[in-house]
Amino acid sequence: MDRDDWGSWLGGDPTGEATATAGEHRGARLGLPATGPGTLAGSLRRVAALAVDWAASMLVAYLVWHTVDGFGPLLVFAVENLLLLATVGGTLGHRLLGMRVARLGPAAARPGVGPRAALVRTLLLCLVIPAVVWDADGRGMHDRLAGTVIVRR
Repeated sequence: MDRDDWGSWLGGDPTGEATATAGEHRGARLGLPATGPGTLAGSLRRVAALAVDWAASMLVAYLVWHTVDGFGPLLVFAVENLLLLATVGGTLGHRLLGMRVARLGPAAARPGVGPRAALVRTLLLCLVIPAVVWDADGRGMHDRLAGTVIVRR
C-alpha cells in the first residue's frame, strides 16, 4: 500500500484517472466492469445520495424529537446506514439514485454487506474525514477499510 492507494487527491487528480495504467478504467483493479451495472458510481451521484439520506435523517429526527439540533439526525443517519447496508446493501439515497454498496470478492453477489462491514463503514462515514479521502479507484477510506464499493445497479 502506498500514497497512491490512499489519496490520489494529493497529486491533484480527484478522479484517480492519472494513476490508472493505459487503457485501464476506474475500478479495473477491483475487477469491476468498465460500463453498465456494477461499474463504480460517480462522485456526483454519491454526494446526491448522501444529501437524500441526510435530509431523510433530519426529517425523522424532527418527527421524533421535534428538533434537528444536537446528534439526533446523526443518530438516525447512522442507524439507517447500519441497518440498510447490512441487510439490503443500500440506503434510501443509494436506492433512489440507482446505486448499491457491495462487498468486494466472492461475497459481492449477496444482498447486503453484512453487519461487520456495515458497522465499520457507518462509523467511519459518520466521522466524515474518511469519506473525503479516496483512493485511485475513487473509493473513500470508509469503503476501503470496510471492504466495500459503491456501484451502479
